[in-house]
Amino acid sequence: MQDENDLSQFFANGFAPDDLPSMASLLRARHYLDAFITLFRGGDDEVLVRLLILREIGARADAPRWSPQDLQTHFSYLNSIKLDTVLKRLRENGLLIWDGDEQLYAMSESGRVALAALGTVVQFAEGDAELGYLTSQVAAGQSLGQVSNEVLLNLLARLNELYADFETALESQSEFQIRAAREKLEKVWQWVEKGTDVIRTVLADEETDPRVYQIAQSIALAQARMLRLTSVFHRRLSELASQRVHLGQSGLSTTNVADWLRQQTQEKLADLGRDLVLFHPEPAFVVSDVLLDITEFEILERERPVNVVSEMPQGAAAQVVGEIEAERLLLAESLYEELQHMAANGLAADLPAAVLAPTYKETAYRLSLLSLLGDAEAALEKSIVAEIVKLPLSIEISGELHEPDHPEVASISAGRLLSTVLNKADK
Repeated sequence: MQDENDLSQFFANGFAPDDLPSMASLLRARHYLDAFITLFRGGDDEVLVRLLILREIGARADAPRWSPQDLQTHFSYLNSIKLDTVLKRLRENGLLIWDGDEQLYAMSESGRVALAALGTVVQFAEGDAELGYLTSQVAAGQSLGQVSNEVLLNLLARLNELYADFETALESQSEFQIRAAREKLEKVWQWVEKGTDVIRTVLADEETDPRVYQIAQSIALAQARMLRLTSVFHRRLSELASQRVHLGQSGLSTTNVADWLRQQTQEKLADLGRDLVLFHPEPAFVVSDVLLDITEFEILERERPVNVVSEMPQGAAAQVVGEIEAERLLLAESLYEELQHMAANGLAADLPAAVLAPTYKETAYRLSLLSLLGDAEAALEKSIVAEIVKLPLSIEISGELHEPDHPEVASISAGRLLSTVLNKADK
């Protein structure tokens, strides 16, 4: 183990290790850190065997003390010489205590601390281990009234990293990157929800340290941004789906073809392209740097599933959706004309009266369009729906139910549809 004199060699002249707050905190915990140094020094195989033995010794709660004969019997599947070497190392470095009077081994305090930390790491070995581990540490600290600034900062950094990755996927306009990012968001979402509950408790505590409170506020903001991404992913994938090219009446789309091509070997792709391309394509309209970045990502960095087998689906006639889309378009245009007149004249109306239509489907569709009023993301689209969203109107829901005299609608939320434009007489 290094002493502080050896440690000072890493610092410039005039600086002592104790002068740095971050290093001073590590030196105060040196007794526990030595346990990790003992466990993880050496080759990978040695480290794994040490961890195995320490975990097995610590797992016997009913009889925590071990005799040498107990250890030899329990670890009969290990080489006895190697076992003695590991036990000697653990004992000499303070992870195990040898009671000479009773001739028994016992786990030391530092050994128990190292074992508890190791158990938490192993528990989160699947999924987004980092986010789950950090959230658990914050929750544990909060329950004990000792939330660590360092753990909070690490959690905030991880949330910001994830958000940046998700934004990059959205900006790529690649359906495959967006789908992969959405799947990752769904995996980590449970930890975001648990973290939200913990941060809410930390912010509600009047005795919370101001520095901890400030970091917790930043985490809450980062979690709110992650929540917004759920709807953004859904909307972006819907936009890409509407732009997907279908191959005649076969039921196949360009996405199906791309998925199938990605599963083929280079030899198979070369056979497919033989005699089809007579010259090297030179897309002069593509910026070379962008083309190189995309190619590098596709070939080197994309994480591809190993055991996924993609087969071309059987050809099938595409569903006839033209009539349904045309009907919705007419309904949206009709609603837009009504709302535009209301907004231009500064009028107000009861929500049920503005929404109700002859059928339940029409009523539900009109209400779903009104729920988008003020949505900044939907307003960016180029459609009649975006025109409705941009109208200067707002909805006030009273929380009560209105029971109209309608053959298909039993009840509807009561409220008001208001214009945010003042009448000329009121100006």
